[in-house]
Amino acid sequence: MKHRGRHRRRRRGRALRATLAGTALALTAAATAISASQATVTDADGALQPIGVSTAAGRLPLTEHRVPERWLDRLASQMGRPVGVDAVLDDADRPLRDAAGCPAADKHTLPVEPAATRAYCFDAADTRGWRPGAVTTSGDADDDGRWGEHRVILSGWTRGGTGGGSMDGPAPERGLAKVAFVDADDSARLRYSWALLAVPVDGGRDYRGLVSPLSGMVWYQDKLLVTTREGDRDALYVYDMDRIQRATVESDAVGRVRGGWAAHGSRYVLPAVGSYTLPGGDGVPRPASVSLDRSTSPDSLVASEWVPADADRRTRLWRYPLSRDPARAGLLATGSGGRANPVEAYETGTAEVRGVLAYRSRWYLDRAPGTPDGHGTLWRQDAESARATECGTDGTRHCWSGGSGSLSYWEETGEVWSQSGRMLFALPLASIDRALG
Repeated sequence: MKHRGRHRRRRRGRALRATLAGTALALTAAATAISASQATVTDADGALQPIGVSTAAGRLPLTEHRVPERWLDRLASQMGRPVGVDAVLDDADRPLRDAAGCPAADKHTLPVEPAATRAYCFDAADTRGWRPGAVTTSGDADDDGRWGEHRVILSGWTRGGTGGGSMDGPAPERGLAKVAFVDADDSARLRYSWALLAVPVDGGRDYRGLVSPLSGMVWYQDKLLVTTREGDRDALYVYDMDRIQRATVESDAVGRVRGGWAAHGSRYVLPAVGSYTLPGGDGVPRPASVSLDRSTSPDSLVASEWVPADADRRTRLWRYPLSRDPARAGLLATGSGGRANPVEAYETGTAEVRGVLAYRSRWYLDRAPGTPDGHGTLWRQDAESARATECGTDGTRHCWSGGSGSLSYWEETGEVWSQSGRMLFALPLASIDRALG
């Protein structure tokens, strides 16, 4: 199905990649004093081990559930006609600062080797009390890299709840999740507007906030899929980019209020249109990070679980095909009973994976730093090897970003986008591969 100008501007994309390659920012020194010239690679973490998707370790069916259409229609009849991404971007009046104007403490979280070629920071006052999480872009949504005429980045944030404390202190009692819609048409002038993620309740007469940290997020065609730790069995929530609602009351409340509808200060609300649940039983793994892989046919969603470093088991990875049915645009391919089954599964020795990316036969895993102010490790793995950049005279592999952040590949430009603390950054996938040899 063609969405918003699919298959256009490939020549423009090649020109943009060439421009980005020639205008890389010198951000390594801002991230750390470690010299990139000292970087080497290591093979210490072990190759991926394929596991059967029909085995107990590799099997992870996700069952699709739809919010009843009448619920969504009832909500829209009370809140007003839904709007799309363009309306949110028209209200994007909050600026992201270029790296040169960002605080040194924020820039310290940027990757060491390879260095970011573009970086921006959110304002501390606008994000106080919120924890950064997942990133996806219009490069996921459409293969020409645009949604309509716009280049867009989505940055997910969580407040309290099961996500723990924020960047600036302990967790508040209430858990919420929201997304910054970033207008990236002008790379020198990024601006954004907030939209709250919500779940319809009471037959569509009201909604509540999504009480879950956003550790993974994929925008594919007209759907946004986000990871969730809400409840016992929810794995992913699904949002429709053509069903965005306007909030009408400026308030810290969420849902129906006196005089209209509130979204905890956000101007827009995305009500969930569906979800994917996990099978029952004890010890069922949960996707903690997801990303899109356009190098497969059909396009696929890849997922990783979170396994602590001191656990006595290895981390599992899965691949799910996305539907080719135009009537199911943006959803996982399902069989009988609405079940989406993985077509590939692997185990890896890399623990504490907070971001996963797959492209062709290679998987890239973002391992969390060992200390709150430290840097993580970016591993590239396949079925034959595992490599991570080393930096510094002590041979450390903690060369990647600090803070939390997922990975998203913008195929049209060749860039990988991620987020570390308040820093939103990008660098070419080719530079990652060059650093890894």
